[in-house]
Amino acid sequence: MLVTEYHLDDLLYLMARLRDPQSGCPWDIKQDYASIAPSTLEEAYEVVDAIEKEDFAHLKEELGDLLFQVIFYSQIGREEGRFTFDGIVSGLVAKLIRRHPHVFPDGSLHSRVDSRHALPDDVKARWEIIKQQERAEKGAQGALADVPLNLPALSRAAKLQKRAAVVGFDWEDIQGPIAKVREELLEVEEAIQAGDRAAIEEELGDLLFAAVNISRFLKLDPEQALRRANQKFEARFGYMEANVSKTMEDAGMDELNRLWDEAKQAL
Repeated sequence: MLVTEYHLDDLLYLMARLRDPQSGCPWDIKQDYASIAPSTLEEAYEVVDAIEKEDFAHLKEELGDLLFQVIFYSQIGREEGRFTFDGIVSGLVAKLIRRHPHVFPDGSLHSRVDSRHALPDDVKARWEIIKQQERAEKGAQGALADVPLNLPALSRAAKLQKRAAVVGFDWEDIQGPIAKVREELLEVEEAIQAGDRAAIEEELGDLLFAAVNISRFLKLDPEQALRRANQKFEARFGYMEANVSKTMEDAGMDELNRLWDEAKQAL
């Protein structure tokens, strides 16, 4: 059976057809930026999920679904006269060239360095300077001004801390955030003893924020670390469900604790 090979121009044509007011898909026609934003987040997470599971058989498909989100936005932008897909690509290439002067020395796509690459620390320092300049050009006021509010809370905490560290507000070493976690845990316990729910929520947030600082010092992604912890808990809980003598609800705590210990040994 002959398999048709499609290309990017075909995808752009397909999207325009889906949005055609006379002959397009009614669902696609009524969508706007806000209505498809949740799908964009979902598709991005499905890409990450496939990567973390090493499910490379489905990764291509998930990347296609994520690309379709970009195509969808670009079609809406073209209809409204705001931007086009070509404009998105052009702006992205220009930004990446600007952010990599150690690869494109004269600021053009085909320029090359004659000597070996700059040291990693030099590259990182220049990267931060360039991004600060870009934020200033966008009118962002302050180092934290344009950190997206809709980022997952752990990821946003890490980004806020990283931005603050770039301008010099940081612990001297990892012992600082470790001590801060201990301090915040005590404050959570004090709030619990006082029975003040507003204070408990505030102190718990401070504890989580302090824990993120530890992950940042260790150059670990807190969101990824928690996802893996979730997966580990799911696997161990599944072991308990599969091996419990009755049901989880009817089993006593002695049996559940025994099964949990077994699951920790097995998984």
